[in-house]
Amino acid sequence: MTTNQTDIAPEGPAHRAAPSSARNPHAVPALHFGGGTEFQSELRRRVADFFRATGRAERDSPRIYIKAAFILTSFALCYALLVFAADAWWQAVPLAMLGGLATAGVGFNIMHDGGHGAFSRHAIINKITAMTLDLIGGSSYLWHWKHGIFHHTYVNITGHDMDVDASPFARLTPHQRRLPFQRWQHWYIWPLYGAMAVKWHLFDDFHDVLAGRIGTHPVPRPAGKDLLIFLAGKSVFLTLAFGIPLLLHAWWVVLVYYLILTMTLGFTLSLVFQLAHTVESASFPEPPQDSARLASAWAVHQVESTVDFVRGNHVLSWLLGGLNFQIEHHLFPRVSHVHYPALSAIVEQTCREFGVAYHEHKSLWAGIVSHTRWLRRMGMPDAAA
Repeated sequence: MTTNQTDIAPEGPAHRAAPSSARNPHAVPALHFGGGTEFQSELRRRVADFFRATGRAERDSPRIYIKAAFILTSFALCYALLVFAADAWWQAVPLAMLGGLATAGVGFNIMHDGGHGAFSRHAIINKITAMTLDLIGGSSYLWHWKHGIFHHTYVNITGHDMDVDASPFARLTPHQRRLPFQRWQHWYIWPLYGAMAVKWHLFDDFHDVLAGRIGTHPVPRPAGKDLLIFLAGKSVFLTLAFGIPLLLHAWWVVLVYYLILTMTLGFTLSLVFQLAHTVESASFPEPPQDSARLASAWAVHQVESTVDFVRGNHVLSWLLGGLNFQIEHHLFPRVSHVHYPALSAIVEQTCREFGVAYHEHKSLWAGIVSHTRWLRRMGMPDAAA
C-alpha cells in the first residue's frame, strides 16, 4: 500500500513491517487472507471516483487543522484551570472529568489520524500529530505496532489482535479461555475500563519495551530517535501529571484528581473501541489451526468484524474523530476522518451489492446493550465458539 493514494491493502496497513515468525520461533505466525478481490477493488474505485468528483483532498483538510487547534487549546485550558486555578472540589472534579474528555479528544481527533498517516500528506506533520500520544501518556511508537499493524491487520482474531485481549480480567472473544469469575464480567468490567488508562500510563508501555513484545507478538525495542521520543514523552507526561501539580498541592490531592481524569479517559477510550468490535453483530473468525490462510478477503474481514454506531449524530461524530464510522476507518485508515460520513454511504451501498454484512447500531444505548449482552454471553459456561 503506497502512502499517496486511496487503497485497500489485501493484508492491511504496514503488514509487511511486522516481525517475521521465521526470525523468532516464538512469534505467532502471520496470517494471510483469501477470497476474491472484486469487492475491495470496486470499493477502492468508487472512493477514488468520489475524491476526483468532489475535488476534496484525502488529507490536509483545513477542517482538521482548525479542529486540532481547538482541541489542543481545550486540553491546555482544562489542565491550567485544574492545576493552577481550582481551589474547591466542586471546581476540580468537573475540570478533571473535562480534562479526561479533552485528553480523549486529542487521541481520537489528532493522534489517531497522525498515527495512521491520515492527518497530512507530509510525513513530518503526521509524525508530530502522532506524537501527541506521548504528550498524554502513551507511546506513539508502541501504538504503531499494537494498533496500526496488529489490530488493523488481524482485527478480532484471537491471539493476533491484542486489542481484544483483556485476559485474565475479561473474555472478549469466543476463542479465548474462559475463567470461572468471568461469569460476572458484564457487571464488574465497567470500572476496569476506567482503570485501563492508569495501567497503560504506569505499566504497559514500560513492560512492552523491556519485554520486546506486545502480547504474543515480538516487536523491535525502540532505538535511536524512537527511544529518545519514548523517554522524552514519558518524562514530559510524568512532569505534567505529577511533577508540576505536586509543587502546588498535597500528594493525595494530586493522586485523587489524576485518578478522576484518567478513569474518565480510560472509560471513554474503552467504550468507543468496544462498541465497534466486541458486540453481538461483529464476527470473530477462528484462527486457523493447520493453515495460515483465512477464508475471507481482507476487506470483507474488516467490514464483518467491525460495527458502526450512531452515524447520524453529527456532534458525537465530531467529538469522536469519526471513530463511530469504524468500518470506513478500517477500510481507509489513511483517509482523514472528516470524510468518513460521506464515505459511509458508498461503503454501505457497495456492501449491499456484494452481499457483505454491514452492521450499525442506530443509538449509543443500543451499542452499549449489545456489548453488555456479548460480555454476558462470553462469560457463560456454555459460551460456544
